[in-house]
Amino acid sequence: MGTSDGRQPVIYVTGHRNPDTDSIAAAIGYAELKRRLDPRHDYVPVRLGEANPQTRWVLERSGAPEPDFLPHVMLRVCDVMGGDFPVARQSEPVRSVGLAMAGGDLDLMPIVDDEGVLVGVMTERALARRYIRESREVSALYAPTTVSAVVDVLEGELVAGVDTEIAGRVWAQSMSVTSPSRIAAGDVVVVGDRADAQRLALDRGVALLVTSNTTVPSEEILALARERGTAVVSSPLDTYVSARMITLAAPCRALMDRDPLTVGREDLVADIAEEIKSGYYGAAVAVDGARHPIGLVTRSDLVNPTPRRVLLVDHAEQAQSVAGVEEAEIVEILDHHHIGSIETTVPVTATFDPVGSTATLVIERFRHNGMEPTRPTAMMLLGAILSDTVILASPTTTDRDRAVVEYLERVLALDAKDFGKEMFEETSDVSALPPEEILAQDAKEYEAAGGQTLCIAQVETVGKSLLDRRDELLAALEAGRERGGYSVFALMITDIVAKGTELLVSGDRAPLERAFGQPAADGVVSLPGVMSRKKQVAPKLLAAVAR
Repeated sequence: MGTSDGRQPVIYVTGHRNPDTDSIAAAIGYAELKRRLDPRHDYVPVRLGEANPQTRWVLERSGAPEPDFLPHVMLRVCDVMGGDFPVARQSEPVRSVGLAMAGGDLDLMPIVDDEGVLVGVMTERALARRYIRESREVSALYAPTTVSAVVDVLEGELVAGVDTEIAGRVWAQSMSVTSPSRIAAGDVVVVGDRADAQRLALDRGVALLVTSNTTVPSEEILALARERGTAVVSSPLDTYVSARMITLAAPCRALMDRDPLTVGREDLVADIAEEIKSGYYGAAVAVDGARHPIGLVTRSDLVNPTPRRVLLVDHAEQAQSVAGVEEAEIVEILDHHHIGSIETTVPVTATFDPVGSTATLVIERFRHNGMEPTRPTAMMLLGAILSDTVILASPTTTDRDRAVVEYLERVLALDAKDFGKEMFEETSDVSALPPEEILAQDAKEYEAAGGQTLCIAQVETVGKSLLDRRDELLAALEAGRERGGYSVFALMITDIVAKGTELLVSGDRAPLERAFGQPAADGVVSLPGVMSRKKQVAPKLLAAVAR
């Protein structure tokens, strides 16, 4: 499960796509309340699109921070990866890495360079193959290592020579010195306390002589070793074990897989799961932009992973919700619209309350719990109620909305009507915007009968100047309808002063004409007194499509 600070599980509080002021404010306000009521979780307000001019105005006026954009809630690598794991430097001995893997019951360990950059991975398979290979071949150091690394692995003592780099084959000298020998210059030889065998090794020019069972060569042998430039180490282990352990002193880079499977923290689990499952070591290393390891993803992490968690406000339509919501765990729904197409896998608290704004429900929850929102949040919620109810003039307005506005007037010590008029006057002129931006500011999708999808956008204006761009807007509606696959794409141009709407429509006009009992002349229907998409337009249009 994703966490914001490594400790508290995150629950994203999100409104709908193409967010309006109510959607953003409800997310901010409800997240603030839930954090106070449930400190075990971090409730994070998010947005699913760009804030429109009105919402930006209220954000700036209130001082509330704009929620971060959430592109989707599909599982990412960072949601499933293990973040507590060891790494090894590429110069560390194979034995040290193997012991760490065994102690942690790990199948894989990332290997890094001196800068912490991933250069490979050590796997159980690589260690097992090395063991099998040594049972059939002459033991050898697979990469140059140092005398000091051998001393450490053996827990022995350097009794002659200096710490230098060695490589080559490793021999356990048990035969008579008169027997044929393949020992060559630069090799490593392990012997017991036989002086003749020690001298033979020195005569052959070995790089390192190891005496077993804590034996130390005579001063004569040590002097000869110094003369030949051979290091001598006394090992507390027997000859066989010492020889086996020396090969494990090789740096782990000699055995590591240099081309491991890597993933980024934001990669989708669905995109990388099959590659991890089919890989021979069944894991991937998550890396950051500098290729530093930040996590491990194993096969077991992909078995029933915990989904991301979301709390939905101001909507309950899957088409309006965050991408991937069908894969997420919905923990609660707080809405003032109709019950939509969202499905949950477990029972959740769901509120569908017919008030003018979701922000009204949020303030009521604050008061029910004996709490008061912070000033920035309170101002955001006031703006949201005034926006959704068109300064309490919309037919969706209830006495509960009015009561909440009166309460917020006292809390904020301001006149709500003046605040609302300023908000609309400062943000209602969209006549200079491209038509695509006008349509995208506040558009909502609806699932209708027969698998059809409708989209209804709304823009609130003062005056009729936007209607001068009717042809341009109708062309944009048609293009958007084809792009989105909608059966109907409509735009409500609502005049908050005249208290009426001009409805521009693209697509099948028959349901619209049935809904409002008048023809859509040139793609436009005049609707005096209509101001609410939620109560006066969407229900009628959905019912007409169903007939």
